[in-house]
Amino acid sequence: MTSRLVIDAHHHVWTADYPWLASKPEFATIRRDYGIADLRANLSAAGVDRTVLVEAGWGHPSETVEFLHLAGAVDEIAGVVGYIDLLDPDLPSVLARYQAHPRSRYLAGLRDQIQARPEADFPARPEVIAALGRIAAAVPTFDLVVRADQIPAAAKAAQAVPELTFVLDHLGKPPIRDGSDGLWSWREALASLAAQPNVTAKLSGLVTEADWRVWTADDLRPFVQTALELFGPDRLMFGSDWPVCELAATYTRVKEVLTEIVGHEDPDVFSGTAARTYKLGIV
Repeated sequence: MTSRLVIDAHHHVWTADYPWLASKPEFATIRRDYGIADLRANLSAAGVDRTVLVEAGWGHPSETVEFLHLAGAVDEIAGVVGYIDLLDPDLPSVLARYQAHPRSRYLAGLRDQIQARPEADFPARPEVIAALGRIAAAVPTFDLVVRADQIPAAAKAAQAVPELTFVLDHLGKPPIRDGSDGLWSWREALASLAAQPNVTAKLSGLVTEADWRVWTADDLRPFVQTALELFGPDRLMFGSDWPVCELAATYTRVKEVLTEIVGHEDPDVFSGTAARTYKLGIV
C-alpha cells in the first residue's frame, strides 16, 4: 500500500431491538442504537481510517443485505462480514442472493454464530465442512466466532477446506479471567489452529473476556503475546469489537492498549493483514 490506512477489522452497528441485547441484564449499558454517527466519532477519536463491519447477531440474511447497502454509502466501511447459517438447507440460495446484490463487492466474508452452538466438535462435522466448501466458492473468507473448546475442531475445518481463508475472531475467546491457569490450555488449542496456513486471527474482543471492571493491560498481555508468537504480525489484525467493547472499555482505550502490548502500531496488525485477508482493495 502506498499510504498506510489504519483498519479496524471487526466492529458492529445495531439497533436496540436486537434480541440478544435483552438476553442478559449486564448488556443493559449497550442496549441502544449504535449507528454511523457513533462509529465516525469513535474512529476519529482513535485515528482509524477504514473498517470491516461484521454481522451483529440478528441471525438473518436481511441484516447482511442492509449492511452491504450501508457499506456502499459510508466511505469508512471497506468491507462486510455477513451472516450465514451453516446448516441452512437453503444455503446455496442465500449465497446466490448475496452475490447478486449490487454492492456484493463489499462482501469480504461470512460467519455463523458457532459460539452459540453447544457442540465442541461442531466446526468439524461433515455437513459443516460441506457448507464451508460451498462458501469458499462464493466469498474470500469465513470468520470463526468460536469458544476456546471449539478451536481444535476449527483447526480440523481449516485443514479440510484449504481453499478458504479462515479468520479467528477474538482469539477464540481465551479465558483471560483465569489468568495463567487459562493460558496454557488455550495456547495448546490455538497452536493447532495457527499451524494451518489458511488461518489468520483478530486481536479483538479481549477486554470482554477479562474482568470488565478491573482488567489491565497486563491481563491481556500474555494472550496477545502468545498470538504474536504463534501467528506472527502478518497473520494478525486489530479489531475493536465496538460497541461490545463498551462493556469494559472505550473504543480508544482498546486501541491504545493493543498498541502498547504489540509495542507499536504495527503496519500488518493495524492495516496490512486486514487489507490482504479481506481483499479490501485499499491502496
